[in-house]
Parts: sequence; C-alpha cells; structure tokens
Amino acid sequence: MKFVFDLDGTICFKGKPISTRIVQCLLELKSDGHEVIFASARPIRDMLPVLDARLHSFPLIGGNGSLLYHKGKVIHSTSFHEKDLKMIHDLIHQYEATYLIDSEWDYAYTGPADHPILDFLDPDNLAQRHPVASLNSIVKILLLSASNFQGLIDELQDLDIVVNLHTNENVVDISPSNIHKWSALSRFGVDEGDFIAFGNDTNDISMFQKARHSVMIGYHKGLSSFADEQIPLTGDYEGEIIRKLRELSSAYSEISVETK
Repeated sequence: MKFVFDLDGTICFKGKPISTRIVQCLLELKSDGHEVIFASARPIRDMLPVLDARLHSFPLIGGNGSLLYHKGKVIHSTSFHEKDLKMIHDLIHQYEATYLIDSEWDYAYTGPADHPILDFLDPDNLAQRHPVASLNSIVKILLLSASNFQGLIDELQDLDIVVNLHTNENVVDISPSNIHKWSALSRFGVDEGDFIAFGNDTNDISMFQKARHSVMIGYHKGLSSFADEQIPLTGDYEGEIIRKLRELSSAYSEISVETK
C-alpha cells in the first residue's frame, strides 16, 4: 500500500524536523513493503531540512502539487500561466499585498522581518532571495497581508487558479490551475483508492477525496467531512500516530497477501 503524508501539523510539528521515532516508523513502513510519499505545501527546498536524509530519496510533492521531486532532483514542475500571473500581480498591487513567491528553488519575499513564515523559509540556506521580476518561473504564491484581505480573496477566487485559505495562519496559498496534491499523486502514477492519506488542512482535501483510507491529525472543519478517522493533538499524539501507522501497515499487508 502507498502511504501519503502531509508534513506540517501532520507528522512534523512546530517547524521542527520529523522526530526520530516517527522517522523510524516511516522506515519500518518501507521495509514492510509499503511505499511512502510526502506531499506538502512547502516547496522542495523547505521540505528537505525537516526530512531525515534517509527519506530524501522517497517521492516528494512540494508546493501543493506544483513540484515533483524524486531521487535528488525535481522531475516535474508546473508554473502559473502568464495571463494568470499578470492578473495576480495586478491584484497584489491593488490590494498592497505582501507575499512569499516561489520559483522551483529560489524565492521573492516582501513580508515583515518578523513574520512567522520566516521560521520555515529556507532554513538550510539552499536557495537565494530575488526580486519577483527575476524569478524564471513561479510555482506557488503565499499572500501574507493586504489592505483588504477578503476583497483580495474574492477576486482571486474568480480566477482560474487554486486558492487555499489557511485561517489558522491568516494566509492565502495560491497554486496554478488544476494543481493540488491529488493531481501530483496522479502524475506519480498513484491510482484512486490505492493509498492511505494523512493530513490536517484544507490543502489535503483533494487527496482525502481519492484515498482508500484517510486520517486527519488534529481538527480542521473543512477537512473533517472527508476523513475516515481522527487523531487529536492531545497527550502523546506522536505515539498515537505511530500506533495507527503500525495498525494500518499490518492490516493492509494482510489485504495485499490475500489478494495475490
């Protein structure tokens, strides 16, 4: 079975690398014959620092589906169409929005020097910061503030792009048209109903809808109706995640044997 994991708030907490015991459990999944895939809103350069080096060769989906990375290199990227990008830039100017804008590797940033997103941004100094006009292709846009955030969101949602609202962080995450985690999984050759998904936020809905089984970490109102079960972020929640992984690994190993 394929196991697909979001990172932040799912198996990676408070911006810190995945804990040693969860890493060990993920490696056990692999040794038990399962496939492990990571799918995050983070671009690849920000995924690698929170993943143990032994996990870097696993399939990675970054930028909410705009970036596919495998065995040490980006194997596919999807950037915004020029016409969409122009309309987004016009709205950024109109609403005086601040942003983090990502190309395949480098980025542009205009937010405040103390914004919490900076705790997650390129911690290993793998990229360079440039003016947005210098970025060759743009794969993801994160809007941090605006003179009228709701007005900006309303106009963005009229465009042919994917808009994810992260209400807990009060940011807006934008991806190119038809780009989301499920579209990226499909490009990796994953079939509907042939994977188990772990996630915690609105950008996980597309993969929860197509998963054989889905586990929500914590609680998110929009995601909850698509989740088969939930692990609350109380007590030893990492221990609960590990117990659930071992339970699902055993159950789906047995199903695999029975169907041969």
